[in-house]
Amino acid sequence: MSETYKKKDFVSDQEVKWCPGCGDYAILAATQMAMAQLGIAPHKTAVISGIGCSSRFPYYMNTYGMHTIHGRAPGFVTGLKLTNPELSVWMITGDGDGLSIGGNHLAHIIRRNIDVNIILFNNEIYGLTKGQYSPTSQVGLKTKSTPFGSLDRAFSPMSFAMGAGATFFARTMDTDPKHMIEVMKAAHEHKGTSVIEVFQNCVIFNDKVHDKYTNRKTRDDHTVRVEHGKPLIFGKEKDQALRLAGLSLETMTLEENNETLKDEIHIHDETDKTLAFLYSQMNEIIPMGVLLKTETDKTYDQAVHEQIAHVKSTSQKKSFKDLLYSGDTWEVK
Repeated sequence: MSETYKKKDFVSDQEVKWCPGCGDYAILAATQMAMAQLGIAPHKTAVISGIGCSSRFPYYMNTYGMHTIHGRAPGFVTGLKLTNPELSVWMITGDGDGLSIGGNHLAHIIRRNIDVNIILFNNEIYGLTKGQYSPTSQVGLKTKSTPFGSLDRAFSPMSFAMGAGATFFARTMDTDPKHMIEVMKAAHEHKGTSVIEVFQNCVIFNDKVHDKYTNRKTRDDHTVRVEHGKPLIFGKEKDQALRLAGLSLETMTLEENNETLKDEIHIHDETDKTLAFLYSQMNEIIPMGVLLKTETDKTYDQAVHEQIAHVKSTSQKKSFKDLLYSGDTWEVK
């Protein structure tokens, strides 16, 4: 039976140093509350980060943690999970840290399907280094490094994760703590690499970049909250829905007593990779929640330890000393 913890059990004694109004505060609080509800002791949890505003996270968590180097957190996370597979390991990264300098490393931790949880803060800007455009910045964005507007096509975290073979991808937002907690708990329950993209606001360098999706006044009309096995209905009045039209999803307006239209509403299936791909292509109406969740026979860390146990049981060399003293030896005088 799991222990009972409270949010305060995961709060460190360090002063939180983010800009007033930063979305990181809400993500931090939601993570601490989610961990409390999971019932895993702080000393059995580790939070690892790279470089960026989001990567200050480990200082504020009363868990084991490490603030590593730019883009390389996946390597540290991989080593940690392989060394201590019983730990609940969480990796914190941002759109710059994870998808630019760390893109190659992020791809391989997803590909290996190690049983860890990755929270990717996406504010579509470099915040810590004072406002350069990032891989997820929209075309035309004017920043200190793109004074005449960015010419780069924006990178989709979901498309990236799926291309690397993700078994779990979810999306949530910093203005909805309840939804963040639900998604984080679902990520923890998944056996494999869980990737969570969080729409996060940088009030200084890219304020309100996700506003129509995260503002309480507008978000219901621009986001679809998905639940496994339930129809894709959205809107303040629940009068909008998504249906399959060829190889894409399109918006439809529901009419009262029109059963034919209701039959056309698509049903969310979190195990459907084709549907997840369609979600990754959506820009105007954004799906939120667990968008992809597929099970595999075993995770990479599980497979590694099974292989080690097998080799130990079948090999004549039981230790490093056995290996060192095996084979031909020479004495040098």
